[in-house]
Amino acid sequence: MKTKTFFFLLISMTLLAFKGDKHAFRVFNSEGKPVKYQKMLENLEGADIVFFGELHDNPIAHWLQYELTRDLYNIEGENLVLAAEMFEADNQLLMDEYLGGQISEKNFEEEMRLWNNYKTDYKPLVVFAKENDLRFIASNIPRRYASVVFNKGFEGLEELSDEAKTYFHPLPVPYDSEVECYKSMLKMGGMGVKPNENLPKAQAAKDATMAHFIMENRQEGEMVIHYNGSYHSDKHQGIIWYLLQKQPDLKIVTITTKLQEKIDEVEEENIGSADFIILVPETMTRTY
Repeated sequence: MKTKTFFFLLISMTLLAFKGDKHAFRVFNSEGKPVKYQKMLENLEGADIVFFGELHDNPIAHWLQYELTRDLYNIEGENLVLAAEMFEADNQLLMDEYLGGQISEKNFEEEMRLWNNYKTDYKPLVVFAKENDLRFIASNIPRRYASVVFNKGFEGLEELSDEAKTYFHPLPVPYDSEVECYKSMLKMGGMGVKPNENLPKAQAAKDATMAHFIMENRQEGEMVIHYNGSYHSDKHQGIIWYLLQKQPDLKIVTITTKLQEKIDEVEEENIGSADFIILVPETMTRTY
């Protein structure tokens, strides 16, 4: 009898221990139902483009980007193409030269206008591409031209040289101010401050350019995994809106990263934000 009681107590304590485990992340589908990482991976197979929406300073997002890229490479092999918001289109030559072994790592890192968290968060992806002979697309509009749009609207881009115009979406840049992600940006001023009406246009210039260079570089049968801030791909808007204007039949799968106090279920505001939602505790360490 004592043995049975002890066994029952041991099982109960074990179950309580599992229940009290702290998780660094959990994955859910768009409806808020929990899914395993492996199930998410299976759902990415056959996609034309996978968007991994990150929080730029979130270590879990960056770790999962690397793990997912490695797992997709095991499936897609040389048909996998990497692409990222964090690298600007006028630096594509530098990226190609570094991946091809034609310039040193030192020269690459000195000349690429890298983000401050490159070495911890994006360098592992670039090194992975180099080691496995994969292409890496520098998809974003150069920030100086995004600033032109912010200050002068799309009309400011018309004043640039023909060479400059090769580094962003061909003019005129399509723009729909009623797309939710752009419409909501105009409400971010708050406190009686009128927002700059060019703010969402600058965002759209980035989205349009990233879509343009994804389409320009992707070949039939290839899978592109694109790393970007979540806002650029949440709710299948932003970059995806532009892609679907050009090719409505693209198979696109989105992943987003969200911080929540509790990660056992998806809060209402995050439901439907992407095909797969990665919840990370709000207390998670930041990379910067």
